[in-house]
Amino acid sequence: MLKQQIIRAHQRICAWVRSTYLEYSPFLSAITGAEVYLKLENYQYTGSFKVRGAFNKLLSLCPDHRQPGIVAASSGNHGLATAYALKQLNLTGTIFVPHHAAPSKVDSIKRLGVNVIHHGHDCLETELYAKQYADENNLVFISPYNDLEIIAGQGTIGVEVLEQLPDVEAIYASVGGGGLISGIASYCKLANPKIQIFGCLPQNSPAMAESIKVGKIISVAQLPTLSDGTAGNIEKDAITFELCRKYADDFYLVSEQDIVSALKLILEKHHMLIEGAAAVAVAALLNNQTIVKGKKVVIVVCGANIGVDALKSIL
Repeated sequence: MLKQQIIRAHQRICAWVRSTYLEYSPFLSAITGAEVYLKLENYQYTGSFKVRGAFNKLLSLCPDHRQPGIVAASSGNHGLATAYALKQLNLTGTIFVPHHAAPSKVDSIKRLGVNVIHHGHDCLETELYAKQYADENNLVFISPYNDLEIIAGQGTIGVEVLEQLPDVEAIYASVGGGGLISGIASYCKLANPKIQIFGCLPQNSPAMAESIKVGKIISVAQLPTLSDGTAGNIEKDAITFELCRKYADDFYLVSEQDIVSALKLILEKHHMLIEGAAAVAVAALLNNQTIVKGKKVVIVVCGANIGVDALKSIL
């Protein structure tokens, strides 16, 4: 059923999002012994894959549900994507962000004319508050990951990957709440069960990986991470948990130094700016390259939105 939702999402949003390039990486291929490609969602509108889910959710709503206003919660990219989609569709909304949200991302949301409210010091805390606000005001809440239409929108990346590289054998994708990997894996695994799907997380915020390990959703201690797009705990009823447990082959954790090295590598070798969350997937491949030697591999470069101060510290 989810595969069909992803196909419908692909048809629904194709006029609103970019079909991003799949770029061959000579350097990563040479050092890993694999045939490595980068799925360039860093060149997507708003600099992140999140617009796929945002557009799919908004376009799936009936006009009566859209018009009173939309509520979303995000550490940055989901909020920016929702704000962009709202502007394109001439809708209004409010975006809740945690106090630690990157100022550059918050400023970008505000420039799109959407109301921004800071609340909470953890992404999950912010999400729960925004959800309560939406319920109390009879507004639609758009989760960053805990929604089938959001997941289906992100799954359109899987549709494009299989169109661009039908014989792909492994896919690396970063994991926060799990919407990205759930969508991609749900489509690709049903199309070809032999495709390996690897979830990639920072050691400083490994909620989904730790939850999968113990067989239930748990909260874990959160430490500062350059991968702010994947940071935070996940909702207790997150539908992504079962999808990740069912379809992901393994999860890899990477250190902050691994993230820094991967980000600098892509900047140097591909002359591309990527954010910390995207560098997590690159680092995971570099740390676990022997299992994909000789295979065709895709790394989902999930975004490019990194703050100037963070970039300065890295360089």
